[in-house]
Amino acid sequence: MDAVIQFLTTYGSELAYKTWEHLYISLLAALLGIIIAVPLGVALTRVPKAAGAVMGILGIVQTFPSFAILAFFIPLLGVGKVPAIIALFFYSVLPILRNTYIGVKDVKRSLLEAGRGMGMSGWERIRYVELPLAVPVIMAGIRLSTVYLIGWATLAAYIGAGGLGDYIFNGLNLFQAEFIIAGAVPVTILALLTDILLGRLERWVTPKGMRKMKEAA
Repeated sequence: MDAVIQFLTTYGSELAYKTWEHLYISLLAALLGIIIAVPLGVALTRVPKAAGAVMGILGIVQTFPSFAILAFFIPLLGVGKVPAIIALFFYSVLPILRNTYIGVKDVKRSLLEAGRGMGMSGWERIRYVELPLAVPVIMAGIRLSTVYLIGWATLAAYIGAGGLGDYIFNGLNLFQAEFIIAGAVPVTILALLTDILLGRLERWVTPKGMRKMKEAA
């Protein structure tokens, strides 16, 4: 315990910077995943024959070891944050894409027909009917993906991207437990806090009628 306190006294400001760096890498990768996967998931509901192939390819990519994905981008992009963010982005896409596809696909046809009967265009049905009703399922994919990325971002330290992984790997190399604790504990806390905050965001963006249905269930 004394060693941990001494570590915080000596490296407190650096730990804060590493924590911010870790969040920057993982959350930016998650944001890129949302920007790409949500529209793609909606588009795939219009061409379901292509959905299986696209998700199959992404599923194969996710079976690749994390180090292999990181190493793949080094000859193309060098080392640092950019290849780490892009590698993590690839890992973020599948859970968000799958949940978006399932959530939108499961919207009742009667509701879509009602929207069409009200004169809504295809885009208006997506914006005002399909996406609001699919929000809980989509957010579940975003929460899962983001929490995983916060954990996987520790590996980015191997290619000079920084973050809390620096402490973990330095601790392993130097056989100093306080370094490992200083890296692992904040990562766990960040993952838990992010999951809680995204859970609250999910409740905020979920239509009130659906919230009442979930609470009653």
